[in-house]
Amino acid sequence: MNQNMQTRTYIIILLIGLLVTGCSQQLHQQQFYVFGTLVGISIWGVPEKQANEAINTIANDFQIMHYSFHAWKPGALSDLNQAISTGQVWTVTELALLPVLEQATHFYHQSNGLFNPAVGQLINLWGFHDDDLSNTRQSPSPEKIAKLIALAPSMDDIEIQGNQIYSRNRAVQLDFGAFAKGYAADLAIAKLHQLGIHNAIVNAGGNLKATGKKGDNPWLIGIRHPNGEYVLAAVAIRGEESMITSGNYERFREYNGKRYSHIIDPRTGMPVQGFTSVTIIDQNGALADAASTALTVAGLENWHRIAQQMGIKYVMLVDEEGTVYVNPAMAERVQFQPEKKPKIIITEPL
Repeated sequence: MNQNMQTRTYIIILLIGLLVTGCSQQLHQQQFYVFGTLVGISIWGVPEKQANEAINTIANDFQIMHYSFHAWKPGALSDLNQAISTGQVWTVTELALLPVLEQATHFYHQSNGLFNPAVGQLINLWGFHDDDLSNTRQSPSPEKIAKLIALAPSMDDIEIQGNQIYSRNRAVQLDFGAFAKGYAADLAIAKLHQLGIHNAIVNAGGNLKATGKKGDNPWLIGIRHPNGEYVLAAVAIRGEESMITSGNYERFREYNGKRYSHIIDPRTGMPVQGFTSVTIIDQNGALADAASTALTVAGLENWHRIAQQMGIKYVMLVDEEGTVYVNPAMAERVQFQPEKKPKIIITEPL
């Protein structure tokens, strides 16, 4: 596992454990490794046997999705990408892939293309189709980037007829990394409800979805400071909600002392700059995950407009100077540490 990814996941899972200290009598927690990260599940208030069986079911579902949605390892999505690259029509056998494509296309349009899972070749060009990012790697040449940008791969290049998929643009390479974990967490919470569990957290590498409560109290979720040194703030979950954070500390490469984020601007082909983290709260985890990426790409000038277009109501952004931007609704929910309270700017309402 990439060390920076491992550290981030550990801190957030540890935080959840600390926040539920004293509740171990009814709290059941397990972790497993999938999607290139640690997935943690916390279940409250059911017998241990029921909790363990439910967690095993979710773990199996995640392994199936991992196989179906992985962008560069053997599986359904890599088979589809191979077919696109050679101009072939691909017949869907993994039916779970179709709703993912439909949601991805919807979010692509909502975000004006700032969320664009069709740019997998760009992500690979920057070296992010790799589980180990610790090795130094020279950034790609401007000529290679410009060549891919000129081919303009997009979700509109995907044609779906029944169970057949085709693209005339061979530069399209699908990568669902920008929202697959949020999507998977949605499905996991829905499955837990089916199994009679209504108080739980699913933490897919920091992409969190919670439902119900922790006894008489709401689940309290921490937001890590982008510098990784401490918890910046916490939010109490209301009912069933997802809280997703995207940032340049999640996956990155360093070359000649410069950090390159894994979030690529599909308009320029360059890693994004400006925001070090973007946190979204929404009932729809897939939407929150996609929106956190889109707003990171949109930057300070355009994030508000894109958030409105995507129907997002709760946003917190941290820029490279450590300044925090929150819309008024989010400001009412975020609890900052008094002794480490950052500079906060309340934005226009969404």
